[in-house]
Amino acid sequence: MIPSKGNKREEMQPCNCVPLSGIFFIGIFNRAGFWSAMASNLTNQSRNVLSKKLMVNTEESMDNITLFSIITVMSFLISAPLTLLVEGVKFTPTYLQSSGLNVNEVCIRSLLAALCYHAYQQVAYMILQKVSPVTHSVGNCVKRVVVIVSSVIFFRTPVSPINALGTAIALAGVFLYSRARRLKSKTI
Repeated sequence: MIPSKGNKREEMQPCNCVPLSGIFFIGIFNRAGFWSAMASNLTNQSRNVLSKKLMVNTEESMDNITLFSIITVMSFLISAPLTLLVEGVKFTPTYLQSSGLNVNEVCIRSLLAALCYHAYQQVAYMILQKVSPVTHSVGNCVKRVVVIVSSVIFFRTPVSPINALGTAIALAGVFLYSRARRLKSKTI
């Protein structure tokens, strides 16, 4: 959230982000999906806020690449044992072949997906270093809407009125946020 200094426009700015959550509430049809999306949002935004606090411009602070590297290693160390505990060793070549999968194709696609995701996260941290966590979250919402709309167009998925309404609410929230930011910059 943006700290308030008594300016009513600044006080209202976080409220403009409320419609952004509408896409998740309207677009998800079961409680487990809704709460999973909310947990994902909470953890991602908390990570952004904490990361931003660690990226202050002092000599002792970490740059975005170092911070991202540390978070990635810590995530691996936490996730790897949990994955092995829950999934077991199902990712062996023998298991993949018995499932009818081409092991080389799975490895190449997994490597490509990992490289793309790493590049995406690196760019996200570079952007986070330059903008506030709220602006970063709004940009992330726009990215999600673009991905959803692109997928609908590319895969020719029929869209229900409730899904269209959720997307419209998210876009309205982004519009209201950008308007509030513009008005704030004019008053300063």
